[in-house]
Amino acid sequence: MTFGSFTGKREQPIAAASRVGLFGYLGSGNIGNDASMESVLRYLSADHPDAIVDAMCMGPERLKGEYGIEAIPLLWYQKYERQASGLTAIALKVLGKGADAFRTASWVRRHDVVIVPGMGVLEASLPVRPWGYPYTMFLLCASGRIFGTKVALVSVGANVANQRLTRWLFNSAARLAFYRSYRDIGSRDAMPQRGLDSTQGHIYPDLVFGIPAPPYDPGDAQTVGVGVMAYYGTNDDRGQADEMYASYVEKMKSFVRWLVDSGRRIRLLVGDTADDSVVQEILADLRAHRPNLEASWVVAEPVSSFAELTRAMAPVGTVVATRYHNVMCALKLSKPTLSIGYAAKNDVLMADMGLSEFCQSARSLDVGRLIEQFTELESRSAQLRRTMGERNTANARLLDDQFTTLSAVLFPARDPAGAPAEQPPVRGGAR
Repeated sequence: MTFGSFTGKREQPIAAASRVGLFGYLGSGNIGNDASMESVLRYLSADHPDAIVDAMCMGPERLKGEYGIEAIPLLWYQKYERQASGLTAIALKVLGKGADAFRTASWVRRHDVVIVPGMGVLEASLPVRPWGYPYTMFLLCASGRIFGTKVALVSVGANVANQRLTRWLFNSAARLAFYRSYRDIGSRDAMPQRGLDSTQGHIYPDLVFGIPAPPYDPGDAQTVGVGVMAYYGTNDDRGQADEMYASYVEKMKSFVRWLVDSGRRIRLLVGDTADDSVVQEILADLRAHRPNLEASWVVAEPVSSFAELTRAMAPVGTVVATRYHNVMCALKLSKPTLSIGYAAKNDVLMADMGLSEFCQSARSLDVGRLIEQFTELESRSAQLRRTMGERNTANARLLDDQFTTLSAVLFPARDPAGAPAEQPPVRGGAR
């Protein structure tokens, strides 16, 4: 089994699984989600080359076209999304929830293993309805338990969920999963606060750390990568979503103007197709307030994959970003990075990489403090690059440990019937 340019990393495969499914918001425009999937595909190609892999996802056509993976839509309603409106759309969505129960169960039972590759699949850090992804995750894990399919939640994100039904659906999915690991200690520690025992959840780095990085390049010290996001607050902020978006965008405009006025070139970056509107607002603001600025001074290069994001970020010297996987990409490239986070996971990631003092919240962004932090970031760039390089190496090794564990747990040479195999102890622990 090969996927594009993925290459093996071990001399001998361990044990082949016959049917492996990938599940989630994949192929739908979120760069971080697809990068997590690519990391798992590399693992499968190296260690289980005979596996037959397909997917149930939001972007089946993209997975077929770019990865050569057979895929079906995650939701029955997807085929009507652009056609129906009003009461018809509501009725079809309700009908679709029932149809998805049968579709998911039918798909799961055809597999030996289903892997959910990373992503914030147990999070409510962005607006989410209980009958959206929480319901979808519940269907997946319940189907796995019913039909004996091993469902693995691998290096996933989680946080405290305040909505009762959302919390119940997520917790039930986690309980029913055959294997689960968390991408940071914050995710694991959030589970007891939600009423779920987390002692069987292991901590490994984000799956994106498993994607090889290009040779180190410090980039141009006077070029700054600015990663923006269509930020509307958390799941608890629906009533103030528009105001929060407007406030965030205005502050990012102000910061970008300061960067330009201080002689820095800018590369605007996104992590999801939804973020393109913010890029356009910033460009329009610069045209209005700095009409004489050369067009080449601010570049907004479109990206649709983690590889493209990596190439776009390589020429910069420093990065200021909001999207979790924009921050992740910068850290993997050992770029001095400042996180304007929308959830605790940003802060945890930055602390793990030795940059805890270079964080702010998108919710309460202070531009004056941001400028101070950026100035300090530049002054300590050499030291920070060394620290990030060391931690990148350590994280890659921890992920390699997890893939070895997955092979032992999901694809053992002898798989006894009955109850799920006992999960191995935590490897790597809390970092």
